[in-house]
Amino acid sequence: MPWTINTNPLENLALSSLVAAIPILYLFWALAFRRMKGHWAAVSALAIAVVISVFVYGMPAKLSLYSAGYGMLFGLWPVCWIVVTAVFIYNLSVKTGEFEIIKNSLATISDDRRIQALLIAFSFGAFIEGAAGFGTPVAITAAMLAGLGFKPLYAAGICLIANTAPVAFGAIGIPIIVGSQVSGVDQMALSRMVGRTLPFVSVLIPLYMVVLMSGWKKGLEVWPAAFVSGGSFAVAQFLTANFVGPLLPDIIASIVSIVCLVVFLRFWQPKESWHFDGEPQSGGRAKLLYTGGQVFRAWTPFIILSIFVAAWGVKPIKMLLDQHSLVRVPIEGLHNMVIRGDRPMAAVYMFNILSAAGTAILFAGLFSIPVMKASLRTAAQVAYQTLKTLRWPIFTIATILGFAYIMNFSGMAVTLGDAFSKTGVLFPFFAAFLGWLGVFMTGSDTSSNALFGKLQEVTATQIGVDPVVTVAANSSGGVCGKMISPQSLSVATAATNQVGREADIFRFTVMHSLILTTVIGVMAYLQAYVIQWIVPVYEKTAAPVAAAASPSLSGGGAAWLGVAVAAVVILTFLARNAREAEPAVVRETFRKR
Repeated sequence: MPWTINTNPLENLALSSLVAAIPILYLFWALAFRRMKGHWAAVSALAIAVVISVFVYGMPAKLSLYSAGYGMLFGLWPVCWIVVTAVFIYNLSVKTGEFEIIKNSLATISDDRRIQALLIAFSFGAFIEGAAGFGTPVAITAAMLAGLGFKPLYAAGICLIANTAPVAFGAIGIPIIVGSQVSGVDQMALSRMVGRTLPFVSVLIPLYMVVLMSGWKKGLEVWPAAFVSGGSFAVAQFLTANFVGPLLPDIIASIVSIVCLVVFLRFWQPKESWHFDGEPQSGGRAKLLYTGGQVFRAWTPFIILSIFVAAWGVKPIKMLLDQHSLVRVPIEGLHNMVIRGDRPMAAVYMFNILSAAGTAILFAGLFSIPVMKASLRTAAQVAYQTLKTLRWPIFTIATILGFAYIMNFSGMAVTLGDAFSKTGVLFPFFAAFLGWLGVFMTGSDTSSNALFGKLQEVTATQIGVDPVVTVAANSSGGVCGKMISPQSLSVATAATNQVGREADIFRFTVMHSLILTTVIGVMAYLQAYVIQWIVPVYEKTAAPVAAAASPSLSGGGAAWLGVAVAAVVILTFLARNAREAEPAVVRETFRKR
């Protein structure tokens, strides 16, 4: 027999909201104060949510457990599938030494610490965020800057702040995908809305970052470079998010930012090269160690990744692949067994083995093996180590998604939405802080969207605001919480050998986190009531629905897929046969002799 949600089980909205918030407050305490490991915090929060859903909300235990399992399945596929394949490519590039070439190609451009921070912490960090996410960019860029001679705590703090702009589209767009899935807001509309909010932050962050490093006077000396870095990133981020989708904004925007800044620096340099106090003027400069061919080969796997992911985002290709692989499995015992209002809630698991973004990344990884001249044995070892390393993050992500689905199916999210709706017209402003809180608790914009996506949608609908505004504010505001989350602080201190000094970095970043979240909140408020023309027009549905296969488009899909594969094959051939002449530094040495 179907079960009907009661959103006010205690017949007092304040008390019902307080009880519904217990699992979230517990998660906040477990992560921020108890410093519990993420997977244990997630499991215990899930258990608390099950207990409350059954004994307070009256949800049948079977439905509660089924909804948790449904969420965990979604966490494993497609979310964790993307994480595993993306991190595999990165790990393979590290194993084969190609990633050292990428680092060197960036570090040789300038010995000015401000320029190095723009290139590595901001632009390159955004690239890694787009390709892997989940703490990887902060770990890599902080270690790189520390290796170049940056003060370790500065390196950690700067990289955490720089990581603000790209987080919402990190890990091939996972936060947007999850936010859409949980809230029911159209994925492309959500991508567009976030893509019309974050570019304003993206323009600001580079200059903000260098001013923090060197003070107002020295920071403003490099404002042209900061503007080129942030401006080019913002334009590419806007265009990609609005016209391509949520999968590639970070990767494309970061590449555009790197290229534009490198070209700009050929014609412009700061009058004086800035270094830290007491540091030799030439202390941070790296020498060119590789040829152009080697640099091209090192970057090729990520270019291939961009091509495949972009191709998988083309609707005819996606529909063609779905024709041959999409499997829809209604969750027996949960599908249409929970009634919200007067409508049954669907619970259909979609297993799209070919059209999933993670599969596109897997193909990119397979083509990258010969590009990096790795043996199949090496690739297999890297794949095994990747899975071994990610086993707890995978478990945590799946558990958080299970927790989020219980919040949705039990009605707890609706209860909290009812309470937040009492803030009335101010809710769009506070929506950004709700996302900020979620990322602070979990360390992940993806998890924050999973926790609060439905709440944002419900509350916005109740107060008459387009839900895409508040769901986007959850993701956009969430990025500002990344720099103070315990998980991020731990990653940053570990990468810079400063374990135990998390509190120092927290004090360095917390004020900037609050300032930037306030900016996002004000923007969300204006989008809701003043500049409503900026909100994308989209078809509103009760739940995300997969596109049905269309035979009429399959021919076009095959053609587009063929073009993408041909481009990748050509790139693979060129990269594998890239000229490996003597590195420039070696040739220079021989000339001196």
